[in-house]
Amino acid sequence: MQVLSQYAIEYIGRKITAKQLAMLRLYEKELLTWNEKINLTAVIDPEMIQIKHFLDSFSCLRVIQNSRCDKVIDVGTGAGFPGIPLKIIHPSMQLTLVESIKKKAEFCIYMRDSLKLDGIDIIQNRIEVIGQSQSHREQYDWALARAVAYLPTLVEYLLPLVRIGGSALAMKGENAINETHQSNHAIQICGGHLRKIESVNLPRVNENRYLVIIDKIVATPSQYPRRIGIPSKKPL
Repeated sequence: MQVLSQYAIEYIGRKITAKQLAMLRLYEKELLTWNEKINLTAVIDPEMIQIKHFLDSFSCLRVIQNSRCDKVIDVGTGAGFPGIPLKIIHPSMQLTLVESIKKKAEFCIYMRDSLKLDGIDIIQNRIEVIGQSQSHREQYDWALARAVAYLPTLVEYLLPLVRIGGSALAMKGENAINETHQSNHAIQICGGHLRKIESVNLPRVNENRYLVIIDKIVATPSQYPRRIGIPSKKPL
């Protein structure tokens, strides 16, 4: 964990406290324990968990910490990435995690309670349903997602959740630039404007990673997101 702490200073300009390191250590331990029973992660080497899950999650702060981020929603969070690591080192944010798979949502609830994290809501539901709920629609400063869907589909999931003036952040792999070009129509329809694509170079990782940042400039039309399954079957 000391290596992770050092990388965090270099990577996001922020020191991780001893308490936060202890929380991340517990998170790592429980992730590996639960992973023996349910499929939470293919990464089982502790050092790579710290880099590919924790540090990768922290990369969002390079963008969001310089703007309003009081209310954040993490869509398709899986085992809690990037939301829970972000909450650990930026505890003031009000965080909502959305996960459709029951066992993964249960793990997130367990980690929230074990880490004694306040200000986290965990919802087990499809994002198409959440995006049409008045309790969540256009309520968030940031909507985040990591490795959830093809970007034109993801745009339809994320932008309806974001207030005008807020932003969506998609964490993507080596196909990010191509996917972004293919998302122009979806971004325009859903009320967004592409701000930038930022390269992320994780230490000891050869894969290319990117943060795609889309600002919300006008309200999303009420028909989006479409009903369950349609955004993935028929991307905009």
